[in-house]
Amino acid sequence: MSRHQRPRADATAVEADRRRGRRAVTNASGRFESARRDVFDDGWESLGELEPFKTHVRVEIAKSIITTNDSPDISFDQSINPYRGCEHGCIYCYARPSHCFLGYSAGLDFETQLSAKTNAAELLQRELARPSYTPKVIALGTNTDPYQPIEREHQITRSILEVLDRCQHPVGIVTKSALVTRDLDILSRMAAKGLAKVALSVTT
Repeated sequence: MSRHQRPRADATAVEADRRRGRRAVTNASGRFESARRDVFDDGWESLGELEPFKTHVRVEIAKSIITTNDSPDISFDQSINPYRGCEHGCIYCYARPSHCFLGYSAGLDFETQLSAKTNAAELLQRELARPSYTPKVIALGTNTDPYQPIEREHQITRSILEVLDRCQHPVGIVTKSALVTRDLDILSRMAAKGLAKVALSVTT
C-alpha cells in the first residue's frame, strides 16, 4: 500500500449509527470462543433492522472481592473492581481482553455488556474481618473505572468506601470521571488521616 493510498475499511466494522457514542468499531467474538462470529453487510440490507448498541448491566453476586497479586511489575498488592467492563470505552484500555474470559468481545461488548458486583461491600466487610487479613492499600478500580456512568445508579464504589472508612483502611483510586467528587465527604475524611489518595486520568 502506498503512503497516499487510504486504508480499506474493516469489513467487520459495525455501522456508525449502531455504535454512536461508543469507541470500538468492531465486536468480533472473544478470543477463547470455539466459533468466530462477525456481522457484515452481505448486500441484502438486513443490517438496517439491527438496533444501536445499548448498555446492559447484569447483577453479579461475587464470591470474593479483593484480588491479590505478587507481581514485581505492579505497584499494588491488592485491588477491588466493583464492575466488569467499562462504559467509558477508552479504545486504548488494557483491560479490554479480560472481557473475553467471560465469553464477550473485547470490542463493543466491553463497553455495553457490564456486570455490577452488588454484594461488594458485604464481601469486603467479611474479608477485612478475617483474622488472617493483613491491611495494605487497596487499589480501587484497576481493571475498570470505579466511577463509570453506571456508578450513579448502583453506588457500589461509594458503599465500598463507606466500609473502608469505618475500618480505617487505606485506599487508592484512579478515575477519569468527575463523579468522584460526589464522594468527597468520605474521601476528605479519609485523606485527613492519610488513608485516601485519588489520581485523575486526563485524556489528551
